Amino acid sequence: MNRHWTVLELINETAAYFNKKGIESARLDAELLLSYCLKIPRIQLYIDFERLVSSDELAAFRELVKRRAAREPVAYLVGYKDFWSLKITVEKGVLIPRPETELLIEEAIALFKAHAEHALPLAILELGTGSGAISVALAQEFRNCRIYATDISLVALKIARQNSKAHGCADSMHLVQGNALTPFRQHEFFDLIISNPPYICSTDINQLAPEIWHYEPLEALNGGVDGLDFYRHWIPRMPALLKPDRWIILEIGAGQSAAVSQLFSNVGSFTDVQTVRDYAGKERLIKARKK
Repeated sequence: MNRHWTVLELINETAAYFNKKGIESARLDAELLLSYCLKIPRIQLYIDFERLVSSDELAAFRELVKRRAAREPVAYLVGYKDFWSLKITVEKGVLIPRPETELLIEEAIALFKAHAEHALPLAILELGTGSGAISVALAQEFRNCRIYATDISLVALKIARQNSKAHGCADSMHLVQGNALTPFRQHEFFDLIISNPPYICSTDINQLAPEIWHYEPLEALNGGVDGLDFYRHWIPRMPALLKPDRWIILEIGAGQSAAVSQLFSNVGSFTDVQTVRDYAGKERLIKARKK
């Protein structure tokens, strides 16, 4: 006779199994997968610890556990990732939004506080939008904005479009296929240029967690030999599209602050080049204001 499992038993057994597989967030992953299969919020699991899981639910859960044990990311298994308190749809072929990238949103709000509080017009360009998480989050905070979000990937643009519609910002968010700044010719059009670009050194890619290098799109991660290809190529081209006294905010990798700051300085069009640290004390962003 098949055994009947309770919610708590499945969480504990799966967390122990994931731990043996070397998965760091073992219990969290078990809870996320089970809540997805049961079609309930994760917090509801704690109320339903003694609930018996049906055979169909158990079969679906076991299939996801098997895939997670093979290091497939949870976000791809459940089809979404929480970002800025938003449920962002993701699928394989689209970079999964990271919590630390939320610092880009925080910094944008700090720089344009009046625009957020009083719904002043704001023109934003996001380079390499991926899932659209950054642009969608910005659209929630800046209610009178026009966002132009680029990506070279049609898969990414498809998902970004889904997210813009799901969160009610499709009218203010314009998706453009192209490589970074290439599609744009507007002179001094934008108030803010923002990006989480590829910045991983190509020699370091295979040292990343298997969830990343085996499943996520490498073109969204690989920044070339020293990780600086994006910055080196595009920073000199950004001033033409940015209004005077307006800002660029870019995410950076570990140890890249000095090099990226120097690239801004070399252009000669920027002032107030600053490094922003994340809550772990790591250098996470570079921001610069056009003269």
